[in-house]
Amino acid sequence: MQLKQIAIRILAAACLTWTTTVFAEQGEPQDARIKTAMDLLVSIAAQLGPPKIEGTDSVAGKEVPVIYFGSAKMNNSFDLVDEVVKKAQGTATIFVKSGDEYVRVATNVKKDDGSRAIGTILDPKGKAIESIRKGEAFYGEVDILGKPYITGYKPIRDASQNVIGIYYVGYLK
Repeated sequence: MQLKQIAIRILAAACLTWTTTVFAEQGEPQDARIKTAMDLLVSIAAQLGPPKIEGTDSVAGKEVPVIYFGSAKMNNSFDLVDEVVKKAQGTATIFVKSGDEYVRVATNVKKDDGSRAIGTILDPKGKAIESIRKGEAFYGEVDILGKPYITGYKPIRDASQNVIGIYYVGYLK
């Protein structure tokens, strides 16, 4: 009888560990830095005003929708993402939805040449996009431009609750 109880406890612990691992890569941040940085990014953006799409603009040679928070245009503007990084370190990005892609329009994620990775897209086969397509946040480890990051991605919704972009924060692993 005791052996059976021990086996059940081991099985229960294994299930709990697996569940924690699986859900850590979806809805809630497991890293305090990610939670702090995401809360900061969303809060500062909200102070600027409600998110909306209005017109198009060129970002790194790509014509994409323009995302605004209030009257503050995010495309090719780095004040918001740099403010978050100044206070919380790491990296921050605002993506805009352009067709089926999400394009970095404001970021301090760097490419190998040291330039800002604006105009690059969220990996269409990555883990984060699966959650975003369902309208859900994603928290977990992902590869960004060939480097491992601990990240958070959260949908940006307009007044009609349509997903129009993504908030992103992350730390190089």
